Amino acid sequence: MNLVENLEYNTERSQLIIPEYGRHFQKMVDYAVSIEDTEERNKIAKSIISVMGNLQPHLRDVPDFQHKLWDQLFIMSDFKLDVESPFPITTKEMLQERPEPLEYPQNFPKYRFYGNNIKRMIDVAVEWEEGDMRDGLEYAIANHMKKCYLNWNKDVVDDSAIFKHLYELSDGRIDFAKKEETLTDSGQFLKNKVAKSNSRYTNGKSNQRSNNNNTNNRGKKRY
Repeated sequence: MNLVENLEYNTERSQLIIPEYGRHFQKMVDYAVSIEDTEERNKIAKSIISVMGNLQPHLRDVPDFQHKLWDQLFIMSDFKLDVESPFPITTKEMLQERPEPLEYPQNFPKYRFYGNNIKRMIDVAVEWEEGDMRDGLEYAIANHMKKCYLNWNKDVVDDSAIFKHLYELSDGRIDFAKKEETLTDSGQFLKNKVAKSNSRYTNGKSNQRSNNNNTNNRGKKRY
């Protein structure tokens, strides 16, 4: 009867800070915190780190992994463990500090189908000196924009629409409308797209036929 009364239930226990290590690890850390002797406390802390490293022996001697283990030890002690760490101690405030928001990589969400690289190419082109090389780069950019547009919109597009987008993305520094340029015909881009699609379809059917033949021949007797 006494054994039943002394049973511990999870609902009555303190919540595990890092559940992956389990209750026994948490008890070891709590015991280390309660030790008054500094030398003994440091010794126990190193022993706990050693046991934690044994869970992943191929990583236990890697410096970065050792640093992670010490951080986890302090976290499990709720930063109450006063021991000497071979690494800079991560404080509770540092752990709770919110990271800086990341910049969204899309410069022009309005024209996502062009991608970020197009904007980078445009930024480079407008810095070049006027001449044949810059004209060639601008024309290549415009043609690639037309190809990207057709890949996503699957329809014929007028060159004037591409020129307008290019003018906007370059802040008015590339104006093909004045140059009266003509880009590659939309039908050529669409033809190449269909040819690639048919090639993938044919290769897929060929591979499937080959697999089916191998499956059918697998059960045949060989004499």
